[in-house]
Amino acid sequence: MYPAKLDEKGRMKVPAVFEKYFLALEEKKLYVTSLDRETAQIYPMAVWRINEDFFENYTTDPDIAEQVAFNAADLGNETEMDGQGRIVFSPELRRTLKIENQPVHLYAYRGHIEVLSDEHYLARQQKASTAPQQNVKQLQRAGLK
Repeated sequence: MYPAKLDEKGRMKVPAVFEKYFLALEEKKLYVTSLDRETAQIYPMAVWRINEDFFENYTTDPDIAEQVAFNAADLGNETEMDGQGRIVFSPELRRTLKIENQPVHLYAYRGHIEVLSDEHYLARQQKASTAPQQNVKQLQRAGLK
């Protein structure tokens, strides 16, 4: 988990570990969005294209795929990390998630970076703290190393 902050212009300075990761990507474009209108995600474009294909081909409940894809398009923007290691978040995304000029918490998950407001970070921290030992034991029985 890494702390960061969006400045008054909607730019977030990326921690060095993520900056190195983004610089190493062949394609430098990123997609910054929210799928659930609560947390933000930063996707390398290659990973985002996989998600777009998933939405297009999800047949179990196409309405759900369309709704999530709508959220992503409504709040998302293509961007690139600038020379100072900053990523710009769209004004709509910042306002919707209430992260304008606010601290956020970052972590890598499933090929993208999750961006949590303080409020959502604390809520997830509380939820993850309710039964951590039982959760770990269950996952270890299922194959977690």
